[in-house]
Amino acid sequence: MKSLNKSELSRLKGLLEKSKNVLITTHHNSDGDAIGSTLGLALVLQKAGKKVNIITPNEYPHFLKWMPGSELITVYKGKEGAVQKMVDTADLLFCVDYNEKSRLKYAAEIVFGGKAPVVLIDHHPDPADFADITISETDLGSASELIYHVVVGLGMEALIDKDIAAALYAGIMTDTGCFSFSCSYPGVFEVVAKLINHGIPKDEIHSRIYDNYSDARMRLMGFCLNEKMIVIPEFHTAYISLSQEELNRFAHVPGDTEGFVNLPFSIKGIILTAFFMERNDHVKISFRSRGKFSVTELAKTNFRGGGHMNAAGAEWDLPLDKTIQRFLDILPNYAEKLK
Repeated sequence: MKSLNKSELSRLKGLLEKSKNVLITTHHNSDGDAIGSTLGLALVLQKAGKKVNIITPNEYPHFLKWMPGSELITVYKGKEGAVQKMVDTADLLFCVDYNEKSRLKYAAEIVFGGKAPVVLIDHHPDPADFADITISETDLGSASELIYHVVVGLGMEALIDKDIAAALYAGIMTDTGCFSFSCSYPGVFEVVAKLINHGIPKDEIHSRIYDNYSDARMRLMGFCLNEKMIVIPEFHTAYISLSQEELNRFAHVPGDTEGFVNLPFSIKGIILTAFFMERNDHVKISFRSRGKFSVTELAKTNFRGGGHMNAAGAEWDLPLDKTIQRFLDILPNYAEKLK
C-alpha cells in the first residue's frame, strides 16, 4: 500500500481534530474522479462528525449524480451567495483533484477569500505553492485512490462503507479509462480489491456511468467518427474537433464529449490524439498518448497547458481553426518521438 508523508498527515489530523465545518472544492468541468474523490472524502468526514459542503465551479455530468452524497454538492454558478456563506463559516478548506487556484475559474476569488487553512490533495504534476498542507502523489492514477490512502493514513479506514467505496471506485475507474491507462502498478488493484470487498455493485456503477447517455450524445459520437476525425499516419496522430455550432446541433450538455479524445486509439498505430472543442471565448484541448510520448510536455510548451505524461489538457484563446493549425504546425517537431 502507498505510504504518504507522515508529517503532512499528522498536521492534517491535527487540523481535522479542531475543525467542525469543512469545505471541499474541486475543479471546473468536474469529471468522475473529481466527483468521486470529493464525495468519498466528504462522506468519511461526515461520518467523523463534521459538517461538510462541496463546491464545483460549474455543472457536472448528469451520469455522475447517482453517487451517494451528491446532495452535499453546490454548483457555484448562480449560487454565489450560498457559496460565500460556506466559505465564511468553513474552518478547513480542501482542494481535491487540482493543484492550481486557476482551475476553479470564476469561483476562485470567493473560495480562496476565506480564512480557513487550505489542504491540497492531488495527483497532478507540479503543484502550485498555495496550500498550508500539500499531499501530492503524482505516481497515482487518480485523486480517488489518493483519498483512499489519506483516509487510511489518518486512521479512519474503519469509516469506509459501501457508499464511500462506491464513490472512490467510480473515481478510480473513470480516471484510468476502466483500468486501461495510468494503472500499471499493483497498488491500484489492491485498493480496488478493498473497495469491492465493501459489497459495491461494480457492474452497476460501470453501467450508470457508461450506459447512461442520451441518443444525442451517441449521434454526436458517430458524427465525430464519420466526419470530424482526421488521421495523420506519418505522425501516428489523429484528432477530432467540434465547433460551438456543431455542439449546439447535437444539444451538447456537460459530459457528452467525455472520452472522445480516446476514440482514435482504436486505430492501429496511433500514438497521439487530440480533441479540440470550441467554447465561447476559448478552445478547450485534450491530449492523450500511448507509450513514452509526453503530452504534458507538448501541452506546456505549445499551449500553456499541463497534466500527466499520457493525459494533458489546455485552453487556447485563438479561434478553433487557428488553434488546430498551431497543432498541425508543431507536429513535425515531434516526428522522431512519434515513431
